[in-house]
Amino acid sequence: MQRLKDMAEKTKIDLSGSKEANIVLPFIAMTPNGPLNVEKSLTRAKFESLASALLERTRKPVLDALNEAKVKASELNEVLLVGGSTRMPAVEALVKLLTGKEPNRTINPDEVVAVGAAIQAGVLTGEVKDVLLLDVTPLSLGIETVGGISTPVISRNTTIPVSKSQIFSTAVDNQPAVDIHIVQGERQFVKDNKSLGNFNLSGIDPAPRGIPQIEITYSLDANGILDVSAKDLKTNKQASITIKNSEGLSEAEIKRMVEDADKYRESDLKLKETIELKNRAEMMITTLEKAGSTEEAQNMSPEQRQQGEGELNHMKTLLKEER
Repeated sequence: MQRLKDMAEKTKIDLSGSKEANIVLPFIAMTPNGPLNVEKSLTRAKFESLASALLERTRKPVLDALNEAKVKASELNEVLLVGGSTRMPAVEALVKLLTGKEPNRTINPDEVVAVGAAIQAGVLTGEVKDVLLLDVTPLSLGIETVGGISTPVISRNTTIPVSKSQIFSTAVDNQPAVDIHIVQGERQFVKDNKSLGNFNLSGIDPAPRGIPQIEITYSLDANGILDVSAKDLKTNKQASITIKNSEGLSEAEIKRMVEDADKYRESDLKLKETIELKNRAEMMITTLEKAGSTEEAQNMSPEQRQQGEGELNHMKTLLKEER
């Protein structure tokens, strides 16, 4: 079997430079009639036909990369090929078709990743100063909000280093503290993503839900170290956490998480919409209950009050049934 694999690799390489390759494998197996020898010729056209399904898999990653980077193919400066298999003429032709550019062949595709890693190492240590390499975060970094929803703060494929802030608030009246739960992933719910850590911000002044202004800041540096801070904008009370392994997932794990997000996107979004509707309904109920004690409400006729209370109770019943 290993001899077959080695010959297949050799044939692929030969067909990258020639339109036909000879396959010669003596004594590949023993039969009742004696040893079996393989002597065949394979054309490039036939090989590309056999490999067409694999070649087509090149299309999606290229289009996804352009889409996620928000870059048009016409805006590309250069197209570099990575990996020995990109020497195949069919791969080069497909990449040219997708990008509209002739691939740059001045760099050995077997060495591209190693060269890039060496340059990045030099940049991080300060030895290389005239090169700027832009790295990105492989998965979104978010925070847990009401209903177990994962709300992104730094989105996937954001260039790092980066710092972003968002304003959040409390979920219940007179809440004295909030728990900040940091998560990583592309799913809509915290339970389906990776938990990175959590911390508590206390000392929030008593106030109705939604009134306190809590600024959450995520700062991710070039080494993948994530600093998360929370600040009550009224009291200036602060708390923070540093997460040193925010990018500690393997490529396979990242790929699986991204694929799962695509696979379950529709069902996740439907459930998220339902939860957000429930959250808004609960806020509306709270607002209406408070409004019932105002002077204006007290001046309503008994019939109006009875109708309003009936509709309010009906809404409460519907929410209980959904839980």
